[in-house]
Amino acid sequence: MGSTFNGLVGLIILALDIWAIVNVLKSGAEVGIKVLWILLILLLPVIGLIIWAIAGPRGNIRL
Repeated sequence: MGSTFNGLVGLIILALDIWAIVNVLKSGAEVGIKVLWILLILLLPVIGLIIWAIAGPRGNIRL
């Protein structure tokens, strides 16, 4: 049970990180800033995602 829950949490974090990286790539920020945000999200998946959600560049994604 525990390993299944941990795997599910890891999968959710991975999906959110990929979504955040796509949003960074679609944003109008400069290339250097995009690279820094992507590195932050990749190196610190949970903390980087939280920081991006608060202060990161957003892409122009229509729902």
